[in-house]
Amino acid sequence: MAGGTTGSGSGSSGRTVERAFAGGLTTFAGIMLIFGGIMAVFQGISGIAHDDLVVVTKDYTFSMNTTGWGWIDLVLGVVLVLAGTALVGGGGAVWARVVGVIASGLAMIANFVWLPHYPFWAVVLIAINAFVIWALCVGTTRRLS
Repeated sequence: MAGGTTGSGSGSSGRTVERAFAGGLTTFAGIMLIFGGIMAVFQGISGIAHDDLVVVTKDYTFSMNTTGWGWIDLVLGVVLVLAGTALVGGGGAVWARVVGVIASGLAMIANFVWLPHYPFWAVVLIAINAFVIWALCVGTTRRLS
């Protein structure tokens, strides 16, 4: 019920207000998880293949093996795609929300490590993952007293 109220089943004077945009946010967050996961898969494949697309910089605080991080990004990307698919297809199940928040947090950390190699790509994916975490934590209903 968009913007409407429903009575509580326990007989208390509180009421539950459903916000229509919260359901839309969950769906959009699921789609963004899928998008971010696909980007992480591409990033992982690029790192694994020792592709010329990965520019390794020197004298950066974090030195890393791009092949190792490529595998981490590949696995993390698959988890993000699966969590996003579960959110969109499963109607925003709680377990999919939890997996989405955890996977998005890990993806933010992984993209932080990629900053010296792909600054624009990493910042965009960090912002997308931050939005996904927010959207999944908003919830679909609020209890008013």
